[in-house]
Amino acid sequence: MPPKKAVVPRRLPAAIGPYSPGITIGELCFVSGQLPLPPDGGPLPETIERQTEQAIRNLEAVLAEEGLGLADVVKVSVFLTDLDDFAAMNGIYAQRFPAPRPARTVVEVSRLPQGSRIEIEAIAHR
Repeated sequence: MPPKKAVVPRRLPAAIGPYSPGITIGELCFVSGQLPLPPDGGPLPETIERQTEQAIRNLEAVLAEEGLGLADVVKVSVFLTDLDDFAAMNGIYAQRFPAPRPARTVVEVSRLPQGSRIEIEAIAHR
Protein backbone atom coordinates (compact mmCIF):
# COMPACT_ATOMS: atom_id res chain seq x y z
CA MET A 1 0.00 0.00 0.00
CA PRO A 2 1.38 3.45 -0.89
CA PRO A 3 2.11 5.81 2.01
CA LYS A 4 -0.42 8.48 2.89
CA LYS A 5 0.62 12.13 2.81
CA ALA A 6 -0.96 15.15 4.47
CA VAL A 7 -2.04 18.01 2.21
CA VAL A 8 -1.79 21.38 3.96
CA PRO A 9 -2.36 24.41 1.74
CA ARG A 10 -0.34 27.44 2.76
CA ARG A 11 -2.98 29.99 1.85
CA LEU A 12 -5.85 28.71 4.01
CA PRO A 13 -6.48 29.20 7.72
CA ALA A 14 -5.05 26.42 9.90
CA ALA A 15 -7.26 23.43 10.62
CA ILE A 16 -9.52 24.02 13.64
CA GLY A 17 -8.97 20.52 15.00
CA PRO A 18 -6.61 17.54 14.98
CA TYR A 19 -6.97 16.63 11.31
CA SER A 20 -5.34 17.23 7.93
CA PRO A 21 -7.09 19.44 5.38
CA GLY A 22 -6.37 16.68 2.88
CA ILE A 23 -4.76 13.26 2.63
CA THR A 24 -3.42 11.62 -0.51
CA ILE A 25 -2.87 7.93 -0.89
CA GLY A 26 -2.07 6.45 -4.25
CA GLU A 27 -4.32 7.99 -6.91
CA LEU A 28 -6.81 9.43 -4.40
CA CYS A 29 -7.00 12.74 -2.55
CA PHE A 30 -9.45 12.99 0.35
CA VAL A 31 -10.32 16.58 1.25
CA SER A 32 -11.68 17.27 4.72
CA GLY A 33 -14.83 19.32 5.08
CA GLN A 34 -14.15 22.89 4.02
CA LEU A 35 -15.96 25.71 5.76
CA PRO A 36 -16.39 29.09 4.07
CA LEU A 37 -13.60 30.65 6.12
CA PRO A 38 -11.87 33.43 4.17
CA PRO A 39 -8.08 32.93 3.81
CA ASP A 40 -7.45 36.35 5.36
CA GLY A 41 -9.19 35.34 8.60
CA GLY A 42 -12.06 37.73 7.98
CA PRO A 43 -15.67 37.05 8.92
CA LEU A 44 -17.77 34.38 7.23
CA PRO A 45 -19.64 35.58 4.16
CA GLU A 46 -23.26 36.31 5.02
CA THR A 47 -25.26 34.67 2.22
CA ILE A 48 -25.42 30.98 1.42
CA GLU A 49 -24.33 31.78 -2.14
CA ARG A 50 -21.15 33.48 -0.94
CA GLN A 51 -20.53 30.82 1.70
CA THR A 52 -20.88 28.12 -0.96
CA GLU A 53 -18.45 29.93 -3.26
CA GLN A 54 -15.88 30.38 -0.47
CA ALA A 55 -16.14 26.74 0.66
CA ILE A 56 -15.55 25.64 -2.95
CA ARG A 57 -12.55 27.99 -3.27
CA ASN A 58 -11.12 26.48 -0.08
CA LEU A 59 -11.70 22.99 -1.49
CA GLU A 60 -9.87 24.06 -4.67
CA ALA A 61 -6.93 25.33 -2.60
CA VAL A 62 -6.45 21.91 -1.00
CA LEU A 63 -6.76 20.16 -4.36
CA ALA A 64 -4.33 22.60 -6.01
CA GLU A 65 -1.60 21.63 -3.54
CA GLU A 66 -1.65 18.24 -5.26
CA GLY A 67 -2.02 19.57 -8.80
CA LEU A 68 -5.70 18.66 -8.88
CA GLY A 69 -8.85 20.65 -9.61
CA LEU A 70 -12.62 20.40 -9.45
CA ALA A 71 -12.64 18.33 -12.68
CA ASP A 72 -10.75 15.60 -10.76
CA VAL A 73 -13.38 15.33 -8.02
CA VAL A 74 -15.37 12.08 -8.08
CA LYS A 75 -17.43 12.38 -4.88
CA VAL A 76 -18.72 15.36 -2.89
CA SER A 77 -20.59 15.58 0.40
CA VAL A 78 -22.36 18.83 1.24
CA PHE A 79 -23.58 19.59 4.75
CA LEU A 80 -26.18 22.36 5.16
CA THR A 81 -27.66 23.70 8.38
CA ASP A 82 -30.91 24.42 6.50
CA LEU A 83 -32.17 22.46 3.50
CA ASP A 84 -34.05 25.60 2.45
CA ASP A 85 -30.58 26.75 1.27
CA PHE A 86 -30.40 23.81 -1.16
CA ALA A 87 -31.53 25.64 -4.32
CA ALA A 88 -29.16 28.59 -3.79
CA MET A 89 -26.23 26.27 -2.96
CA ASN A 90 -27.06 24.06 -5.94
CA GLY A 91 -27.00 27.02 -8.33
CA ILE A 92 -23.43 27.96 -7.31
CA TYR A 93 -22.37 24.29 -7.23
CA ALA A 94 -23.67 23.73 -10.78
CA GLN A 95 -21.64 26.71 -12.05
CA ARG A 96 -18.39 25.53 -10.45
CA PHE A 97 -18.29 21.76 -10.98
CA PRO A 98 -17.75 20.74 -14.62
CA ALA A 99 -19.54 17.87 -16.33
CA PRO A 100 -19.49 15.04 -15.80
CA ARG A 101 -20.28 16.17 -12.28
CA PRO A 102 -19.16 14.10 -9.30
CA ALA A 103 -21.43 11.83 -7.32
CA ARG A 104 -22.89 13.88 -4.46
CA THR A 105 -24.66 13.65 -1.12
CA VAL A 106 -26.40 16.61 0.52
CA VAL A 107 -27.57 16.37 4.12
CA GLU A 108 -28.97 18.75 6.70
CA VAL A 109 -27.11 18.96 10.00
CA SER A 110 -28.05 20.77 13.19
CA ARG A 111 -24.89 22.88 13.46
CA LEU A 112 -21.53 23.49 11.84
CA PRO A 113 -18.35 24.99 13.31
CA GLN A 114 -17.89 28.76 13.47
CA GLY A 115 -21.55 29.44 12.65
CA SER A 116 -21.14 28.26 9.07
CA ARG A 117 -24.22 27.36 7.05
CA ILE A 118 -22.29 24.95 4.77
CA GLU A 119 -19.37 22.52 4.77
CA ILE A 120 -18.12 20.65 1.69
CA GLU A 121 -15.83 17.60 1.57
CA ALA A 122 -14.60 15.73 -1.49
CA ILE A 123 -12.66 12.83 -2.93
CA ALA A 124 -10.57 13.40 -6.07
CA HIS A 125 -8.82 10.93 -8.36
CA ARG A 126 -5.57 11.64 -10.18
